[in-house]
Amino acid sequence: MELESEGRGPSAELLAELAESSARLDKADPVEIIEWAVNRFPGKVALADSFQDAALLDMVVGVEPSIEVIFLDTGFHFPETLAYVERLRSRYDLNLVVTHPEVPLDEFPCGSGRCCELRKVVPLAKVLRGHSAWITGLKRVDTPERAEAPVIAWDPSRNIVKVNPVAAWTTAMWKRMSRPRPASSPASATSAMSRSGAHRRPLPVPEGRHPREGRWAGTGKTECGCTCERPSDRLRQAV
Repeated sequence: MELESEGRGPSAELLAELAESSARLDKADPVEIIEWAVNRFPGKVALADSFQDAALLDMVVGVEPSIEVIFLDTGFHFPETLAYVERLRSRYDLNLVVTHPEVPLDEFPCGSGRCCELRKVVPLAKVLRGHSAWITGLKRVDTPERAEAPVIAWDPSRNIVKVNPVAAWTTAMWKRMSRPRPASSPASATSAMSRSGAHRRPLPVPEGRHPREGRWAGTGKTECGCTCERPSDRLRQAV
């Protein structure tokens, strides 16, 4: 990948290529965007998956079955979520990498100031080293801050390319998708798409309100890098 030798930033040519590809693929089928990433950075692309459902996972492994799939285990997931991860690992024969924070459960718990940093940001940065691009499930409808998110862009915080194949999808499009896939995670269903902290149960989201609102009710947050449910037995595979 074209990086400036001194600043370790992207070359002007790469930025121009990413901008052109993002504009051209903005309304494309997610599979086409995934194919672009896999072909542009062969063997150097990873998928970061929250395992709320298997929609994006199904599309990605359909393009590249051996792709590295990253699950960030914060230590606060429902046992049902972990069981779902294992079920999909077996179903797709996933090349799965599970990260764990290097802090104990009682330090910086979910909702505290450094929770997201230590339980997701730091482990993700570690596992993405050596990759040229990563694929996410980010959607523009998730929050106002994501409303202009491109489908392909340079990620300056991780110094790699970030690919958002379903960025343009609306919630209705996601629900209507007919692509065969396993059912949603039990934890996702029981929490009405709105999981919250290990010590705060998510609040139900009224009809017509944004499905993510219950995650941080009463906190003033609109974004959070953490996916916390409650203390659980951790997955066996670690980075």
